[in-house]
Amino acid sequence: MSSETQDTTPRGVSDGLWYAGLPVAALLWYALYSLLIPFSEWATTLFPVDRHSHTGEAIAFFIYDVPKVLLLLAAIVFVTGVLRSWFSPEKTRAILAGKREIAGYPLAAALGVLTPFCSCSSVPLFIGFVSAGIPLGVTFAFLIAGPMVGPVGLGLLYGLVGWKIATIYLVFGFTIATVAGFVLGKLGLERYLQDWVRELNAGPVGDLPEERLTFADRLRIGLEQMREIVGKVWIWVVVGISIGALIHGYVPEAMMLRIMGGEAWWSVPAAVAVGVPMYTNAAGVIPIVEVLLGKGAALGTTLAFMMSVIALSLPEMIILKQVLTYRLIAIFIAVVSAGILATGFLFNFIL
Repeated sequence: MSSETQDTTPRGVSDGLWYAGLPVAALLWYALYSLLIPFSEWATTLFPVDRHSHTGEAIAFFIYDVPKVLLLLAAIVFVTGVLRSWFSPEKTRAILAGKREIAGYPLAAALGVLTPFCSCSSVPLFIGFVSAGIPLGVTFAFLIAGPMVGPVGLGLLYGLVGWKIATIYLVFGFTIATVAGFVLGKLGLERYLQDWVRELNAGPVGDLPEERLTFADRLRIGLEQMREIVGKVWIWVVVGISIGALIHGYVPEAMMLRIMGGEAWWSVPAAVAVGVPMYTNAAGVIPIVEVLLGKGAALGTTLAFMMSVIALSLPEMIILKQVLTYRLIAIFIAVVSAGILATGFLFNFIL
């Protein structure tokens, strides 16, 4: 298409309406996000169940988490779509190449540590990073660190076991995220991304030449990318969180106590195996950790369970399936599980 044709193509909404609509949309998004908790509590009361029963917990969790993750996904993909109009995949890769890419792993892990998201809430940022062409290993470092050593979990862990153990946990979690991201990045796994993600990275960011884009054009690009990505993954967000809600409402504490109450060598891998199919955030798993420690479970085993619950949850894997192939998900689980197992064994050995 020639530049003359591009200049005369009608664009529908005028630039002025885009500029005026952006702050309105941002305020609406913030209002909706801030009302999620009271809305979920109110909506749960409409069901003929006790709010504090297993079913009530599952319903409240589902009603809160689905719109939360979808709102986060929409906002993050929109913003990264706008930013991507300035930074093409080629430019992004160039910025993160060589030494800068090496620095990208701990920086991404540090960003994850500072981000108070659970695993499913971290997925939107992960998708945004991948779609922007940021190296896969760097995005994995963020995805691992975010739920595993976020500020909420660290704060609660500090109150439960003290600053020394909480600090050791932070160091181990940060190290796992950085090293696992580095390993995954060096394996050259980009070919195992879903086809539509690779095509998104390889394609142009808009119909107009990059240097001729107005800010309104960039907003249009962000909106189009949001529609494309959210349209592909929203159903899997709902499916994944549905499973997570059921598990969240029916946590098998008695079974976990039987598995993790002793210090047998197999207790650490057993705790990880039990934790992976479950789903809750750091705030939700800390009370379980407190019960397990109070019942005599080994600290390393308990922390390995905590890490696996919040870093390798089944709902997270279901959502990631829309971005990653099964082979890449399996590699991701294997690398992170190895780090979690090492952490559990070391904690049991030194404490």
